[in-house]
Amino acid sequence: MSAPDGSPVGAERSIGQLFASATADMSALVHDEIALAKAQLKQDVRRGATSGGLFTLAGLVLLFSLPMLSFALAYGIRTWSDWNLALCFLLSFAANVLIALFLALIGFVFAKKAKKGRGPQKVAASVKETAGVLQKAKPHPRPELPEDRVPQAIEAVARSSS
Repeated sequence: MSAPDGSPVGAERSIGQLFASATADMSALVHDEIALAKAQLKQDVRRGATSGGLFTLAGLVLLFSLPMLSFALAYGIRTWSDWNLALCFLLSFAANVLIALFLALIGFVFAKKAKKGRGPQKVAASVKETAGVLQKAKPHPRPELPEDRVPQAIEAVARSSS
């Protein structure tokens, strides 16, 4: 088993190797944060597009269905109730407006969800948190060994790693 830089796990690594390993890990972390931001932004754009599509659909339903639905509904009400034809057309129009308002309400809900989506803000907060943790990180203090014990310590580490 070896470390990411290829050195054995139990062996002493130089400061340069540790720094290279930390730099590689930070680079990977930054790339992962960017990928997360892109994924969350894509989700927010998809919600916004859905909202816009539903608003468009509401407008098209109102525009194209009004003549046909108004005539059919008005004559249906007239046949069913024997009311004045003008009142029947007014009721038909009111029903079409209610349908359009319902579709617009659904579009509004999707628009609020897209607006609330804080994908990039979440990622920025996560990056700031990671940077704060790394700034506060301190190496563990190592006791100074007397000159005569240094070879024994190296032998002990070598025996424990094998």
